Amino acid sequence: MLRIGVMVSNLKLPLREAISTSARLGAQGVQLWTAGGDLDPDEISAMERREIMTQLSREGMEVSALCADYGRPYTDPANAELLKSCIMDQVSLALAFSTQVITTHVGHIPNDPNSPEWKTAQALLKELGDYADSMGVCLATETGPEEPAVLRAFMDSVGSRGAKVNYDPANLAMKGFDPVRGVAELGPYIAHTHAKDGIRHADGRAEEVPLGEGDVDWDAYIAALQDAAFDGYLTVEREGGDDPLGDVSHAISYLKMKVA
Repeated sequence: MLRIGVMVSNLKLPLREAISTSARLGAQGVQLWTAGGDLDPDEISAMERREIMTQLSREGMEVSALCADYGRPYTDPANAELLKSCIMDQVSLALAFSTQVITTHVGHIPNDPNSPEWKTAQALLKELGDYADSMGVCLATETGPEEPAVLRAFMDSVGSRGAKVNYDPANLAMKGFDPVRGVAELGPYIAHTHAKDGIRHADGRAEEVPLGEGDVDWDAYIAALQDAAFDGYLTVEREGGDDPLGDVSHAISYLKMKVA
């Protein structure tokens, strides 16, 4: 059964209020941004972690995933040691928050599997994916920079049970790729999804828009996820707009109609 989550940082509210608001709007889970700020593994105390988990339990919610995007591509060997340290800390944090998914961006994967960038990202994701898997967690790279067929070939080459995909249909649509067809390509790797919408204009300009107002065919997309046996989270992400609360509320209501 597909569940609905919220990227709570998008609500632009204090964390505890954002969690309560997400529950009130009908979400079943929250994704926490943990690559900095108060939720960074180096900043959050064990007591604070327990207090957040207590609130989530009281609200009948769970953590759908952590978001650990450090803005450093895995394709650059200069980033390897820092990313290893950071992601290993994120795995420990994921365990504390009882979630099995950490989402991230590995950077643009080139089409050529023999390129240095491909091989660098492949080796690093293999190492971190294997570590995450040994702890019962997965590291899910977000879709968008490359077409799904290229990402599928890359993921196959990594060969780690802990290396998965965070599927964002809007990122693909805004790049001119088909987010419905991409599910068939990446289905076995999808561990988490972002419920986001976007438009690619005729001049190539990309624009994120409220759910249901973009290029994503939500009926076909959700059917494709179900065909791929995905039963995880559709986590609402609204990065733009002037009314985040209104847009997130609308998105949850919209998704509830689609997955009922």
